[in-house]
Amino acid sequence: MTLARLQHLLGRAAAVQVACVGDLMLDRYIYGDVARVSPEAPIPVLIHRSEAAMLGAVGNVARNVASLGAMASMAGVVGADAAAEEVARLIDGEARIRSHLVVAKGRPTTVKSRFVASGQQLLRLDHEEDGDLDAAAQAELIRSARSAISSAGAVILSDYAKGAVGKPLIGAVLAAAKAAGAPVIVDPKGRSFAKYGEADLIKPNAKELALVTDLPVGYDREVEIALAAALASCSARAILVTRAGAGMSLAVRDRPVAHFPGRAQAVFDVSGAGDTSIAALSVALAAGATIEDAVSFAVLASGVVVGKVGTATVSPAELIEAEARLSKPTAAPKIVDRIAAAEQVAVWKQAGHSVGFTNGCFDILHVGHVTYLEQASAWCDRLVLGVNSDASVRRLKGEGRPVNDCESRARVLAGLACIDLVVEFEEDTPLELITALRPDVLVKGADYAKADVVGAKEVEGWGGVVRLAEIVDGYSTTFTIGRMSGADRK
Repeated sequence: MTLARLQHLLGRAAAVQVACVGDLMLDRYIYGDVARVSPEAPIPVLIHRSEAAMLGAVGNVARNVASLGAMASMAGVVGADAAAEEVARLIDGEARIRSHLVVAKGRPTTVKSRFVASGQQLLRLDHEEDGDLDAAAQAELIRSARSAISSAGAVILSDYAKGAVGKPLIGAVLAAAKAAGAPVIVDPKGRSFAKYGEADLIKPNAKELALVTDLPVGYDREVEIALAAALASCSARAILVTRAGAGMSLAVRDRPVAHFPGRAQAVFDVSGAGDTSIAALSVALAAGATIEDAVSFAVLASGVVVGKVGTATVSPAELIEAEARLSKPTAAPKIVDRIAAAEQVAVWKQAGHSVGFTNGCFDILHVGHVTYLEQASAWCDRLVLGVNSDASVRRLKGEGRPVNDCESRARVLAGLACIDLVVEFEEDTPLELITALRPDVLVKGADYAKADVVGAKEVEGWGGVVRLAEIVDGYSTTFTIGRMSGADRK
């Protein structure tokens, strides 16, 4: 999706309405500090500092629809309790959410309370009743859903397995959406997609797809096989699986699977990312986008939201800024110091990526270097390159080296697509950098024996692997310098 098409889509989004139907929750966060362990039991003592509450489940989906500039029409169930009053106050504070709430007597509002210290959850307390709704509440929810769908351009059915999304509601939603000419996009739960009937699109995450198919979903080909099996087991027209840092993969009946790479710049919190992606997908479809552009829009939105802490939303301005930044990549952000590199490697690993490491002087870049680095990149998801400092090169290669200073060498190397980070190191060997980054794959040239590779013992010690890349004969920096000086002439 180009920046111009993104801006056009966001402009159209302001005129659409998306119906959000399903399980409704209240997400509560209790923040505090931990400085000691309780004398009563081996548990941390949380000193209360503050609290925050927000709409969760289908409520958070509606918030995301509204934050993208569209109108959200929401139908959900609450209890007759104080939490329901808090939900109502939160909805009142959202100008672009219209609610159709059903009060189920004798049933509590679903509340998830998270206790947090130093950015980490210590405990989650769930207050809920996840059995089926009684007949009266189910009938009222169906009426509310029909009302919400009547003027919608797309319908989101959010199933969190809390009892609201049963067979009667699913049938009513599909019928009402068909009458309105609106596609139905399902956020599923459970071991089968068949119960969602002829939904237009089902959007599981990778774990949910694996659960439904009993198949691995680690690599593209595995995902393609699992998607084919999932489509064969249900009547949905398409399935879109979200794959965290690997992006999304779309399977439409009678078409090849399409893979959409992830676009997150940094990952701080993945909570709510699924709600953001399904909201963005549905807003785009309601605005008339193709399924491919809608998925690209969802990938962009989820890539922005995981860079925020807590269950968050994204705005049109943030999406435009992100697309403008991503569409004009520069080499400079790849060049980082050791601390920043360790932080980025930790983020990549948390997102499930394998991290590789290699190193060298790379004084005058030649085809042998590029071929070597491309091999290294093929053995991992993200490749970090350690580059000797000028002083380090001088100690290793002698006076007159390096020909190019470290800043110049790093800039050229960062411009290669196969390199994800470039880190300078001052030492004669990269051992300290390797132990700081703890890569999964350590790469060195095949002119080394594995036993002689610096860091090999350490990497294998924490479960990593050492790979030896082929060397292209006839290329070396020393030979290039000799030719430039005429030393190779007789």
